Amino acid sequence: MSSKPSFWAVVPAAGIGKRMGSEIPKQYLPLGGRMVIEHTLARLASHPKINKIVVSIGADDHYWKDVLHPTAAEVVSVTGGAERCDSVFNGLQALRGEAAADDWVLVHDAARPCLRIADIEKLMATLKEHPVGGVLGLPVADTMKRSDVAGTIIETVSRARLWRALTPQMFRFGMLYHALSRARDSDVLITDEASAIEWTGFSPRMVEGHGDNIKITQPHDLSLAALYLQQQKECLV
Repeated sequence: MSSKPSFWAVVPAAGIGKRMGSEIPKQYLPLGGRMVIEHTLARLASHPKINKIVVSIGADDHYWKDVLHPTAAEVVSVTGGAERCDSVFNGLQALRGEAAADDWVLVHDAARPCLRIADIEKLMATLKEHPVGGVLGLPVADTMKRSDVAGTIIETVSRARLWRALTPQMFRFGMLYHALSRARDSDVLITDEASAIEWTGFSPRMVEGHGDNIKITQPHDLSLAALYLQQQKECLV
C-alpha cells in the first residue's frame, strides 16, 4: 500500500425521503438558512484531506442545480440508482480513474448535516493502519427488545457490544468497489457499505462518534438538527 493514501467522499442523495411527508426530498429542505445537503457538503469539504466529493443524485432531480457548493473541495454529481448501494456504486465508478485501490473513500448520508469535523478526523486517525476500514457509530444505550410481527415482545436482547451505525463509513476504495460489484452481480441487496464488506468476508471496525450526528428522516428531526448546529457553532466544534 502507498504510504499516504488519498481520501475521497461519496454522498448518496438520490432518495426522496418518504417518511418526511414532504414533496421536496429531505436533503433539499431548508435548515438554518441553507439546504440540508449544503450543510453536509460543507462539513465534508472542510476537512483538508478530502480531495473530491461525488454526489449521486436522482435522474429527475430538479433541485441539485440550486445547491451552493463549498469551495474547499471539488464537488461533482453523478446519476444515482434505485437503491442506496446503486448510488454509492455509481459514485465509486466516477472515481475509478483517480482513486487508487488503497485510497480511502468516505460514504456519508446526504441527510446527516451535523457531522463533526472532529469525528471525521477521529475516523481517519483510528483507521489509518487498518486493512479494511470501519464505521462511525454509537454504542447502544437503551434496553433492546425483539418482538413478533404483532408487536408482542418475545425477548430482551443484551445491548452489550451493540452499536448504532452512523456515517461516514470509510473503506479502502478497491475493497469497497469489489464488494459492491460482487453484491450487485449476486443480486444481494446491501443496506450499508459495512454490510457489503462483511458479506465478502472482512471485518470492519466500529469507531465511536457523537450522538448529534443525526440523520434527518422525520419532520421533527429538522428542528433538532437546527439546535445541534447552533450548539456546535457556539462551542466552535
